[in-house]
Amino acid sequence: MAKKKDAVRITCPHCQAKLTVDPDLQAVIAHDPPPVKRTTEDLGAAFKNLQGASARREEAFKESLKSEQNKGQVLDRKLQEAVKKAKDAPDPGPRPIDLD
Repeated sequence: MAKKKDAVRITCPHCQAKLTVDPDLQAVIAHDPPPVKRTTEDLGAAFKNLQGASARREEAFKESLKSEQNKGQVLDRKLQEAVKKAKDAPDPGPRPIDLD
């Protein structure tokens, strides 16, 4: 009878998660997630980042609001230009399919 091998503990080189692998089954039987990394070391820096993000969101909202307010005028102008272009363009004549 073959001797049963013990499970092997492996650390993932990419994410540092701990994996327990059973060599007989050739499968991961347990997984410990990697430790959570802090994105900022200082609470003051994190607060400044949040304030900056808030200001960027507010600026993006103001730009979006301004473009929505001008959207009607822009569409009217585009329509006027398209009508003017259609009037200035010569009649395209009959379609080739109509000539059959």
